[in-house]
Amino acid sequence: MQYKAKTPDEYIEAIPKERQAVMNTLRKVIKENLPQGFSEEINYGMIGYVVPHNIYPDGYHCDPKLPLPFMNIASQKNFIAVYHSGIYANADLMKWFVEEYPNYIKTKLDMGKSCIRFKKIDQIPMKLIGELAAKMTPQEWIDIYESNIKKK
Repeated sequence: MQYKAKTPDEYIEAIPKERQAVMNTLRKVIKENLPQGFSEEINYGMIGYVVPHNIYPDGYHCDPKLPLPFMNIASQKNFIAVYHSGIYANADLMKWFVEEYPNYIKTKLDMGKSCIRFKKIDQIPMKLIGELAAKMTPQEWIDIYESNIKKK
C-alpha cells in the first residue's frame, strides 16, 4: 500500500492510527542505529534510508535520478514491512539475521528476499532491527551493490 506522503512525518500521519506509534518507534530505532551517511526520505512510497547522491553520485541503476536505496519501512495492508537490501545481497548477513531472529521472537520468521513481514505489530523485535540497521555502512553497501547487483 502506497501513501502519497512527501516526508516521513507525512507518511506516519497517513497510516492507520493504530500503527503510528509502532512505526515511529521503528523509525527511531533505525535512525539511532544506522551508520552515518545514510539519509532518510520517502523512497518508493515508503520511508526509506538511502545512500544520497552526494556520497554515491551514480544513484540507483534502475533510475539514476534516485539515490541508492538501502532500507525501507512500510505499513502494508496486512503487516508492517522492513525491507533491507543488505540481507538480499549478503549471505552472511542473511544467515546472521535468520539465526538471531528466534532469540527475540518465538513466532516463525515471515521473510522474502529482502522483506521481513510483521503481522503482529506488537511483536516487532526492535532491538534486532536496530542491530540489523547497524551492520552495514554506506560504503560497505556501495561495494556490495557494485560487485553483486549493479548492471555494468
